Order: sequence, then C-alpha cells, then structure tokens
Amino acid sequence: MLKPSLNELAKLAKDKHIENKKYFDKLKKKTPKNLDYVMQDLHEAEFKKTDCLNCANCCKTTGPLFTSADIERIAKHLKQKPQQFIDTYLRIDEENDYVLQSVPCAFLDTENYCMIYDVRPKACREFPHTDRKKFNQITDLTLKNVAICPAAFNIVEKMKEKMPL
Repeated sequence: MLKPSLNELAKLAKDKHIENKKYFDKLKKKTPKNLDYVMQDLHEAEFKKTDCLNCANCCKTTGPLFTSADIERIAKHLKQKPQQFIDTYLRIDEENDYVLQSVPCAFLDTENYCMIYDVRPKACREFPHTDRKKFNQITDLTLKNVAICPAAFNIVEKMKEKMPL
C-alpha cells in the first residue's frame, strides 16, 4: 500500500479530495452497519505499522482544542493555575474554543516526543479519530486529517477498497 511521505501528502490528499468527499457523502446516506468495526480494524492494522514519532506532523502543523478538563489536568501536571496555563499557551479561536497560541506545539520536543504525553489533550489522544464510534459523523474532520496524517490517508484508501459504495 501507498505510504505517502509528508512532502507528497498534501498533494495526494488534494488530488483525492473530491473522490473522498463523494465517497463520504454516499457513506452518510447509506451507512454500513459494520462501519465502526471495519474502521477499528483498519485503524489498528495501520497503527501496527505506523510510528507517529517518525512524523508528528499533527503536532507540527495543527493544534488541538483544549477542553476545560484538559486545561485543568495539564495545568496541574505543570504545577500551574489553569489561568496561568491559558495565558502562557492558549488563545481563543474564532469558534470560541481554546487552542494553542502557535504551532508547532510548545510541548513537542526535538525528537517528536510529547512532553505532556500522559496528560495530553483528549483531541491529541484520539487523533486521527479514525477509530471513533459513529465514524460517519466525523467524515468532514477525516477529510481534513488525511492531508495532515499519512496514517489517516492510508486508512481512508483501505476503507474505500474494503467498503466500496
């Protein structure tokens, strides 16, 4: 299977965007009963051979949303007050969500390790969300993630092979 390099990923995702969008539109109209099980299997198979430490593109190019629980947990871990954590690392975006002030993530070290891995935001723990229940409800997010994450790109390509619509 195709293993896109980061250099190729954006172009490949752009080339496949219309095809993927049409596929996901059909998927939403007629969702297979076993979709979540298939996605779980595809996700697990891909991440058996994908080492995120070789890439970390998600941490370098996008920022997660931070929930109140994330802020509390991370601030406590850093021995800060939540407001101090917010003032130091976060901003409010156009949708009124807390996000990183800048990317790459301030908690990503030079070897692609997350310095707050054990307390990282929920959005980071779940990325690229390809094993989420009710996958058919997050296809718009998946369309964005295939341009960021080579594993998500591969999972969607395998999904189209395994579940032609």
